[in-house]
Amino acid sequence: MQEKGTISIHTENIFPIIKKFLYSDNEIFLRELVSNAVDAVQKINRLGALGQYSGEVGEGRVDVAFDADKKTITISDNGLGMTAEEIKKYINQIAFSGATEFLEKFKDAKDANELIGKFGLGFYSAFMVAEKVEINTLSYKEGSESARWICDGSTEFEISEGDRTTRGTDIILHVNAESTEFLDQWKLQGILDKYCKFLPVPVFFGTKPDWVEEGEDADGKPERKEIQVENKVNNTAPIWTKSPTELKDEDYLNFYRELYPMSEDPLFWIHLNVDYPFNLTGVLYFPKVKNDMDLQRNKIKLFSRQVFITDEVKDVVPEFLMLLHGVLDSPDIPLNVSRSFLQADSNVKKINSYVTRKVADKLNELFKNDRTAYEEKWSDIGMFVKYGMISEEKFYDKAVDFALITNTKKEHFTLNEYKEKVTPNQTDKDGTVVYIYASDPAKQDSFIQSANKKDYDVMLMDSPIDPHFISKLEQKLDKTSLKRVDADVADKLIDKGETISLVLNDEQKGKVKEIFEKAISSANFQVEVDAMNPSELPVTITMDEFMRRMKDMARMGGGAGMGFYGSLPDRYKVAINGNHKLVDKILKADEVQQAQLAKQAYDLALLSQGMLTGAELTEFVTRSLELI
Repeated sequence: MQEKGTISIHTENIFPIIKKFLYSDNEIFLRELVSNAVDAVQKINRLGALGQYSGEVGEGRVDVAFDADKKTITISDNGLGMTAEEIKKYINQIAFSGATEFLEKFKDAKDANELIGKFGLGFYSAFMVAEKVEINTLSYKEGSESARWICDGSTEFEISEGDRTTRGTDIILHVNAESTEFLDQWKLQGILDKYCKFLPVPVFFGTKPDWVEEGEDADGKPERKEIQVENKVNNTAPIWTKSPTELKDEDYLNFYRELYPMSEDPLFWIHLNVDYPFNLTGVLYFPKVKNDMDLQRNKIKLFSRQVFITDEVKDVVPEFLMLLHGVLDSPDIPLNVSRSFLQADSNVKKINSYVTRKVADKLNELFKNDRTAYEEKWSDIGMFVKYGMISEEKFYDKAVDFALITNTKKEHFTLNEYKEKVTPNQTDKDGTVVYIYASDPAKQDSFIQSANKKDYDVMLMDSPIDPHFISKLEQKLDKTSLKRVDADVADKLIDKGETISLVLNDEQKGKVKEIFEKAISSANFQVEVDAMNPSELPVTITMDEFMRRMKDMARMGGGAGMGFYGSLPDRYKVAINGNHKLVDKILKADEVQQAQLAKQAYDLALLSQGMLTGAELTEFVTRSLELI
């Protein structure tokens, strides 16, 4: 049996196009060929189970090997195999049935992933690295003869009698000069680990060392001998393929450590298993989310029938779920071209909504079942939940029941509980409930204590995402505003329509303002003399809530228009407590003492907020020693 022919296409230029545009992502040739081999094994197993193959199915396996001297890579399986006619049908014709359309549509393509698979090019990805490809195969069908197919990357092929004596297929790649990097054990092992680690059929690649006990040494201790054993590269039954009832916590933790060996153990996880209206399995883990969210992303691995596809899953899961880790596997996720790029169609949107709902349900379950344990985890998962509430309206609606507000006393409240707590004492004259928050409790301690003296509760909002979460709460909560605790003096944080009398007359008030303006001597600090409780600090430095928030948003890259606020200089209000005894002392002092006391009181206000540094701090220390 020998036959020569021409591959059924309408142009001579198909292979140069494949080689040119697929070269940028050439390692996926191994994924495609091993996946095809796995499919062949699964099909013979299926035929055997259905009674449509009476022969011995045996243990299915795929073997990958390379020969650096001969410059070959071989992928072998004991699957279905093919007859010569099937080679002509499946290799020569189907792959290029749309060749004319292919060339027209992709002649200007710049991305390899636009090409593979679009017209059955999975097998032909072999030509990304090979100058010649051989198929040596024997079909499972009774009476079949072994067949060999050879193609050198042109449109010509040759079919002849093969020499395979057992059912299955060998794909032999004669590696081209540009791709000799793949003739390396560690390179191939790395690709197999990346794409084939969880394939459902055993995949073997060479050998690896192992140790066995053999006899005893002179002291009677067992002696160990190194031997070589088959190197099985994959776990054929990862936990997401099993029922949750089969698994223990340790199984989930071990799998997480296998995926992310350098990470801390996760907080908890969700096992996904749905078969209608789409197929989806997987395990999503809640990691301990650090403040740098970017480092947490792209940790979800997407598989299709246990073949790794990508860890870019932004179309499959909502943006905020990118902070989760784990695995998703779905044969129903549509993949553009060779399993590489996702299309946002109805199935993807359904999966997106399903995963969001399952995450919300899990969090709600944890909150209801053991609130104390949930509160202990809040510092780790709070940023994740807030991120979800900001970015997904449906998630926000569910999260209202389990999102927590933490105050500076480390007490936790749901949104509804917190509103009930603060409404009686923190409602202004217009009926607006004012939430007071601290973003840096250490620096803002004096403000927090002043607020606490008025029985105001202060929320803790110190994560990178909190400026956006604050804005979200103001949008969603009816007649509610949020103010940072240092946005104003405590008496003015919540305007209840109450007035405090100023003990100074207009002349004294003007004199005090003049003394402090001279002591401060900065256009960025606006001095005001206010009537306050005598027990409050003599000098308080604040920034307007709106301006400070705009500048915070600008620092975080808050979008169009924010850059304007970020470029403005910081401007502060210096509130002088006209009713404090120090003010009276300043008015009675001589001119030198007035300047000295005013500067000292102002520097103390700066110092309390960590705003006094360098030479000014040294000057303050020297002055303090002189005043003692």
